[in-house]
Amino acid sequence: MIIHEEGYVYNFNFHLVFVTKYRRKIFDTQEKMNTMKAILQRQATISEVTVSQLEVMPDHVHMLISFKPKYAPSNIVKNLKGASARIWFKQYPETKQLLWGGHLWSPSYYMGTLGDMSKVVEKYIESQYTEAMRRQLKGYYGKNR
Repeated sequence: MIIHEEGYVYNFNFHLVFVTKYRRKIFDTQEKMNTMKAILQRQATISEVTVSQLEVMPDHVHMLISFKPKYAPSNIVKNLKGASARIWFKQYPETKQLLWGGHLWSPSYYMGTLGDMSKVVEKYIESQYTEAMRRQLKGYYGKNR
């Protein structure tokens, strides 16, 4: 999704996956899955993250997200995981007993970009070079023709 902001346009789409600590099946009911979805949606909105898709599984989360280029991906992940864990433990304090050390999420995560445009950009840049060289050879370099 192309997003227009004042002064710039961006199209960042990321697939984010993170798992519960020790892959414990914490979200084992539909109610718990829906609660975590709501928590993540709310935190994403606060953090200026657009969530295109979100699925909460018993022991992990899949998100399709986009955010402004001024934010570092690692900070977005840290914010989503940290805030969601704090809110979760307030609503479900008994969950901490299932997790040694009291951490909801594993420290690792997967984040991948979607839509590899490198070949398209490569061709575009190449065509710009070719057009500039053609104009230069015809003597139009620097002229408005």
